Amino acid sequence: MSTKSLDSLRPTETLDIENGLTLVPRVMLNLTIFPSETASVTKPIDEWQLKRALIDFLKTSFHVPITVPEEDLHIKRFKDLKKRKRVDPVAGGTIFIRDLGFLNNKNEDDLEVLDKKFLDWKSSLVEKMDGIELNLEGVRFRLGVAIPATDDFQGMKKDWEDFYAFGNRGYSRGESGRQQPDTIVLRGAPSRWLAEPRVSSKPSMLVTHTIFSTFGKIRNLNVAEDNDLGDKADEDDGDIVSGLHCKVVVQFERYRDFYNALKVLCGRSLQKQGSRLRADYEVSWDKDGFFRNTRSHAQERSSRMPEIAADSYKSGAPRRQPYFPYSGYDNSRPKRFKE
Repeated sequence: MSTKSLDSLRPTETLDIENGLTLVPRVMLNLTIFPSETASVTKPIDEWQLKRALIDFLKTSFHVPITVPEEDLHIKRFKDLKKRKRVDPVAGGTIFIRDLGFLNNKNEDDLEVLDKKFLDWKSSLVEKMDGIELNLEGVRFRLGVAIPATDDFQGMKKDWEDFYAFGNRGYSRGESGRQQPDTIVLRGAPSRWLAEPRVSSKPSMLVTHTIFSTFGKIRNLNVAEDNDLGDKADEDDGDIVSGLHCKVVVQFERYRDFYNALKVLCGRSLQKQGSRLRADYEVSWDKDGFFRNTRSHAQERSSRMPEIAADSYKSGAPRRQPYFPYSGYDNSRPKRFKE
């Protein structure tokens, strides 16, 4: 896949990459459900009723009906309602809008215009949904809606521009001479989709390199099982299983490749050929200097133990690296992956 073709990818267009994988466009929204100011909630919210109310709202409240299957709407009610304050939320969740065909405009070739129209539509969607009231068996609830930080490419772009505007952070300079990011962090990809078939269920460095080379020449790469997701999951939360997903950190040679990769990966889900499931990963940019810190640790280890040679690039199961937090809504973790 050439850089030029990535530059011309429409916001609602799918992209076939390596290893039988496809990037499928989606709109993801974080939901927070509050009781209305006059409501007194003492029992758990009915998740099924809430789902039906939201699905019906999307079908009936827009010029073009928005169709969302029930499995693409995830609601998790919060515990201990009797201990909560009146202003505290009673539930949270996510909604995925995948049927975006009605936004396609084949007569429009200007990508900037298409991007702006898509962003304007997403903003109007959030504006119309945020703050609506839902009546569930006589009890009113207020809906809070927001686009996750990891699905907001323009927001991330502003973040790194602000980040590099304040002093030398030790990062490489781009073609313009200014400091620019070059590394993406992707969490929530199924480990088996990045593994060598019939060899292991663990993510492979070689397979991962082949997949992400779609976006440009890679300088550094790290992939490992994302055990932090499983460790941080609630005991009664069946969404996350340790080792089922992986964390990928990719440093590109060129800023432009980093830029295109993040833009294309942002707002899309991963689908495997032959599978009906989609992996709703999260992608962000690395502001913590993952590879710089990794090299620093490696140099310290080699100075203490010179007889040990580190060659993590050729390792199919690299040692687990330090965890660097990512921004995003706490309840928008990737869903449990089954095949």
